[in-house]
Amino acid sequence: MAGREIHLDGTEISVIKALGFGSSDTMGGDLIEKCGELPFAELLDCVQGLIDIGYVSADKSGFYKKEDMEKVSFRVNSGYAKDLRAALDPRPEVKKSKRVRRE
Repeated sequence: MAGREIHLDGTEISVIKALGFGSSDTMGGDLIEKCGELPFAELLDCVQGLIDIGYVSADKSGFYKKEDMEKVSFRVNSGYAKDLRAALDPRPEVKKSKRVRRE
């Protein structure tokens, strides 16, 4: 799985940061509150897109209204967590040499 190129737009970055990379679920109501600067329609579209791609998991697939989304729990897919972290922090990794100098 290593080496995937993930490109996120601003809305997707906001949603991923709001969800966090922990093992706990985030309720839809909390997600709406954390992304309060985003219009609901844009947030809904973004979350559904992230679910379709597989970056985010939800316990319910059909939610189209704010009331429905508030009751759904979301989490970042653990299979993509490392690659998503790298996409959010695009600094190049410095690879350490495995060779040891012997004296």
